[in-house]
Amino acid sequence: MNRTVKIILVFLSVILLLFIIATWYKYEFSMEVAKEYQLNTPNENIKLLIATQGSEFKDTITKGIVKHYKRDSIFIKVIDISSLVKVNPNDFTAILIMHTWENWKPPTVVRQFIERTADQHKKMVVLTTSGQGSYSIKQIDTLYNLENIDALTGESNTNETTSFIKEIISRLDDKMHSTGEL
Repeated sequence: MNRTVKIILVFLSVILLLFIIATWYKYEFSMEVAKEYQLNTPNENIKLLIATQGSEFKDTITKGIVKHYKRDSIFIKVIDISSLVKVNPNDFTAILIMHTWENWKPPTVVRQFIERTADQHKKMVVLTTSGQGSYSIKQIDTLYNLENIDALTGESNTNETTSFIKEIISRLDDKMHSTGEL
């Protein structure tokens, strides 16, 4: 083999290896699509939207929040974040968005929703997770270019779900109490 053929083979091997690693990474760390459902009647005065991704951590938090509110007179709608494009935030009293940072940024659909709903940020709570929970609130404010989002960050550690559930419920209660209806 001549030198040019060897260089081409090495180059193609590196490209193939990078493709295999990227495919493995996407398979290993990508989020599932969250199961969508709703509880109570949409005619309730207070309406809570939970937009999430499917993962053991986020599913546990979603179940804890739904369990807390399901007996109250609150309409609860759980959707996958991919459905945020169809959401009118005016239809909800409070909105919880839970997502994982992917490739050092929020999913595009989350970023677009937050950008298009700038006048509704006071009713939102956002939980962002990253591999080791290494993003700070300041980084999130900078990346979202916001100041009014009520945000939490952390690692998707299933041992920490109880504390996240309590904190999220406290923040959602504040938002739903501000309407004077809870």
